[in-house]
Amino acid sequence: MTSTVPNLCTAPVGPVLKLEAKLLERQADIETWFRRQWLETPAPFYASVDLRNAGFKLAPVDTNLFPAGFNNLNPDFDPLCIHALQSAIERICPTAAGILVVPENHTRNRFYLESLAALVDLIAKAGFHVRIGSTMPDLEQDQIIDDLESGRTLRLEPLRRSGDEVYVGEGEDRFSPCAVVLNNDLSGGRPAILEAIRQPVTPPAILGWSNRLKSDHFGLYQQVAAEFAELIGIDSWLVDPLFRNCGKINFMKREGEECLVSNVEMLLEDITAKYSVYGIEEEPFVIVKAEAGTYGMGVMTVKSTDDVLSLNRNARKKMASAKDGREVSGAIIQEGVYTFETWNDPADSAEPVIYMIDHYVVGGFYRVHDGRGRNENLNAPGARFQMLAFSESCTRPDPSRDPDAQPNKFYAYGVVARLALLAAAREIARAHQGD
Repeated sequence: MTSTVPNLCTAPVGPVLKLEAKLLERQADIETWFRRQWLETPAPFYASVDLRNAGFKLAPVDTNLFPAGFNNLNPDFDPLCIHALQSAIERICPTAAGILVVPENHTRNRFYLESLAALVDLIAKAGFHVRIGSTMPDLEQDQIIDDLESGRTLRLEPLRRSGDEVYVGEGEDRFSPCAVVLNNDLSGGRPAILEAIRQPVTPPAILGWSNRLKSDHFGLYQQVAAEFAELIGIDSWLVDPLFRNCGKINFMKREGEECLVSNVEMLLEDITAKYSVYGIEEEPFVIVKAEAGTYGMGVMTVKSTDDVLSLNRNARKKMASAKDGREVSGAIIQEGVYTFETWNDPADSAEPVIYMIDHYVVGGFYRVHDGRGRNENLNAPGARFQMLAFSESCTRPDPSRDPDAQPNKFYAYGVVARLALLAAAREIARAHQGD
């Protein structure tokens, strides 16, 4: 199968081309290293990783442990998803027959509902009975959603609990699953109904955004990138976005602004120094975003400390609110990574999003936005998605072709995404140790 690939608006030379060549050269060593890592620290149940390719740097900018967007994956590669789901579920519950999916509560988001329907369909195709247990507080009886554009039907059932077991249905229709798959990032907090139950919950609820911090994840990613860089002999900066964080901040009251300004200044200096080493003439920038949360909320591009000091009330209001109306109380200041990939029209900025189930790369798509620039957050209203055949090409490089040929470029994406997945695995292991 052929697939459209965005243009990379940089000359096919430079650090990323050398990185791709190095990955091809050391493929066997890289895959052996990953196998050892998964034995030591099992991969999360699933995850998606947003990448940015600047031509001189290829790095993750976000890792989601409760991904949506399954409806944007190429259906031609469902078999790979199914195999990965079988592996992931068998590791959690070897004799599993029934799986319960606990989704997000926003039932009016048609895009999310399409993703949920696609995920449930994949689990069913993997050979499991699967039902949906909703934690919506006002859901007292089953809700049927049968008007999705895909033609799929969803049945949301109230999640119930008896003792240390959760279930859906009553009487002869009672469904007690072997395991619970969370597809809810828990921005609003961990639901009590899932606490201390006998069934395994995956990914663990403690990694929801009510507990998780992006700076923790990228701190662990920094360690992973350093280990990987030593393995193949590269500068870890080529795959690692620099970052700093401010633990206490209130954008509306301008509390913590001094911390934000000083960290922006220091990080811009660090990026400038790296740009000088590699002869990069682009303007350094950073991304300031909420320490916890998804959906691209609470994100801004900053090129100087003046951008922070001059924030007007509307801008501060946008930065102060995260998903579910949660107040932003901490911020991560992350090195801005340009995207020089464009889709068709040079004005349409694009970035790859890679999906993994267990430790397998199972697909991906390009997030495309014609209203955002190459130094802006593309995960914003107006974004569209172009599915790609990532599944084969992320795992099957072709050494006989140029390093930047499609399968080799996508292999590089798969390697860097798995580095972020490994950081998330260590994040989960550390959370379990402290729980």
